[in-house]
Amino acid sequence: MAGSEAAWQAARAGLRVVIHEMRPHVGTFAHRTGNLAEMVCSNSFRSDDDEQNAVGLLHWEMRAAGGLVMAMADRHKLPAGGALAVDRDPFSEAVTEALRSHPNVRVSHEEVTDLPSEGNWIFATGPLTSPALAEAISAATGTGQLAFFDAIAPIVYAETVDMGIAWRQSRYDKGETQEERTAYLNCPMDKGQYEAFIDALLAADKTEFHEGETATYFDGCLPIEVMAERGRETLRFGPMKPIGLTNPHAPGQKPYAVVQLRRDNKLGTLYNIVGFQTKMKYGAQTEVFRMIPGLQDASFARLGGIHRNTFLHSPVLLDAEMRLKARPNIRFAGQITGVEGYVESAAMGLLAGRLAAAELTGAVLPPVPDTTATGALVTHITGGAEAKTFQPMNVNFGLFPPVDAKGGRRGRKDRYKAYTDRAKADWQGWLAVAPAAAEAPA
Repeated sequence: MAGSEAAWQAARAGLRVVIHEMRPHVGTFAHRTGNLAEMVCSNSFRSDDDEQNAVGLLHWEMRAAGGLVMAMADRHKLPAGGALAVDRDPFSEAVTEALRSHPNVRVSHEEVTDLPSEGNWIFATGPLTSPALAEAISAATGTGQLAFFDAIAPIVYAETVDMGIAWRQSRYDKGETQEERTAYLNCPMDKGQYEAFIDALLAADKTEFHEGETATYFDGCLPIEVMAERGRETLRFGPMKPIGLTNPHAPGQKPYAVVQLRRDNKLGTLYNIVGFQTKMKYGAQTEVFRMIPGLQDASFARLGGIHRNTFLHSPVLLDAEMRLKARPNIRFAGQITGVEGYVESAAMGLLAGRLAAAELTGAVLPPVPDTTATGALVTHITGGAEAKTFQPMNVNFGLFPPVDAKGGRRGRKDRYKAYTDRAKADWQGWLAVAPAAAEAPA
């Protein structure tokens, strides 16, 4: 995702770019194709609200910058209430085609296993950096390889969901169209069913780690059983919260908990169980997840899994322009820098591509304002975060400099609007001096 966006931005600025993609010759456990920008965890770019949500603001900034990832996401979006979800395979195919057809881009399929000492490079290896390259990065930085464990959620076939129990509704009926307001499938639980589910979840066989490995998870992508271990009510106030939903099969009865499924492809044949990342073994997953009312006969197109995920100690290793301090001909972008999420990763790719283009064309750019979503993220990973406790981070308004409370304290809604108004003005000002081609992708 980040590498695709970096290549697009640099190519549009007039540079000749080679994309090195090891797939399909060297695969990973999670990828299925050799396409660029293949999504493996979720089909959601999360909220598209650019006035009240930091990730929605990041969407807006990337669109304003002529981002390829956002253009293709918009082209291949699926109904998802107030979220931006995409049809994953057509999205990836469209990103790949746009880059392959660009006259300044060449795609080379081989594995890069070293950090080159010459040339200008952007390493955007995503969440599954190959072992050989991870070792090379570790050797070059001298800090050792940092890692956490990341989990993916299962996907079920829609036709196997019992719609006599489940119903279609987005939380709070959010969305502009009927299709968007009914973008999720909801499976209700009463208290007894919830308690039995938690018991089974805690008792299920889990994936064991290798000797000497310690599982340090990113809080935004915790396995569901790890959340349950934090307290029996944790899930009911997290991914299984019952608020904003009314069961038409029992309108006078409030569910104790609700499992939501989000549409995973345009045909509506596949649904992702929202927030149900897991490290349970495959046999245990089918037994436990079929305890969910409405999924008792579910067939799974993909079961969940867990993988090792590498990221840099960026506040120590990278300069303000995302260059490796020890090897300034190399930039890093995307999830390996310590941002979390498809959108955040792509945004760091967008910025890395523009910074590389400016450097190679002799342009002098001011720092990206930390009042913008993009600037807040890059500031966080290149020095704004506490180095000793650095962990992957999603974009959020807590990373932004506070807004002035003119006329007294602002409510949250007004405060968030003030953040986004300021960010949009500052981002447009920065783009006015950043090198790029004029038009967004067709």
